[in-house]
Amino acid sequence: MTTAVAPVKPTVKRTPKTATVRRVAVRVGALFASLLIALSMAFLLGRLSGDPTTTILGPMAPPEQREALRQELGLDRPLIVQYLDYLKSVFTGDLGNSLQFYQPNTQLIMDRLPFTLQLVGAGMALAVLVGVPLGVLAATREGTWWDRAASTVALLGQSVPVFWFGMMLVALFAVKLGWLPAGQSGTVRHLILPALTMSVYPMAHIARLTRASMSDALGEPFIDSAHARGIAPRRVVWRHAFKNAMMPILTIVVLQTGILLSGAVAVEYVYSWPGLGQLALQAIQFRDFPLVQAIVIFGAITFVVLNLLVDVLHSIVDPRVR
Repeated sequence: MTTAVAPVKPTVKRTPKTATVRRVAVRVGALFASLLIALSMAFLLGRLSGDPTTTILGPMAPPEQREALRQELGLDRPLIVQYLDYLKSVFTGDLGNSLQFYQPNTQLIMDRLPFTLQLVGAGMALAVLVGVPLGVLAATREGTWWDRAASTVALLGQSVPVFWFGMMLVALFAVKLGWLPAGQSGTVRHLILPALTMSVYPMAHIARLTRASMSDALGEPFIDSAHARGIAPRRVVWRHAFKNAMMPILTIVVLQTGILLSGAVAVEYVYSWPGLGQLALQAIQFRDFPLVQAIVIFGAITFVVLNLLVDVLHSIVDPRVR
């Protein structure tokens, strides 16, 4: 009498290509979920900010006129219907029209975007040029007064309010000394103070992270091997240690760029800089919720794209990720 043996299912081996595709799919799904949450919050905050008909028509407008405007804006429909129409318009590229400027929100954002990009680019360039060498200096002279001085500067940079620091720079360099203009845009001289103010917080963050990453890299055994082979100390620091410490530094630089791009409101307000931050303040004061939503949507999409860019850069810089 023979006993039937159940067939053995062959095991499926995951190839590196399959694992990469799965990782990319999971990452894109997570980013899409984050974007959907941000869009939903923008919709709810816009609706909770108050009735825009009061701002548009004034507090003395008759109820009939307000109701007619509410119907024209679609505010009389159920909230879920407004939300679904809102998502449909976002994913079709229609960000609506401004209640204040009577122009397409996309056009308003594109008109102000170059000024914000100019400010963020200059601020991040200063932050990297100062923060990275400061962090490397502190890591290579760990425990000395150089290390303590660099750590103190980084701590102050993260603690000082950007709004207050900008006003102090205006009071010193524009009012008292008269070296630089106090606000507006136009020339390179107009850009110096806003860019310096914008660079303080990311510079401190980059310096502290660079110091931590470089300290870990300098303690690895391959650094001792490099010194034993007689390689120049400067080459050991920049060619070997810094290359291995680059990934977290690169990550924080890209993410801080996204934060500055979507959060430059305080700096643009202090210096009357005509960027997206100034536009957002005007929209909030007027309760122009379609424009506020459009700016939040743009910031959320920018942040999601930058997060995806970080993953791509990781795979380029570090072969282990690939």
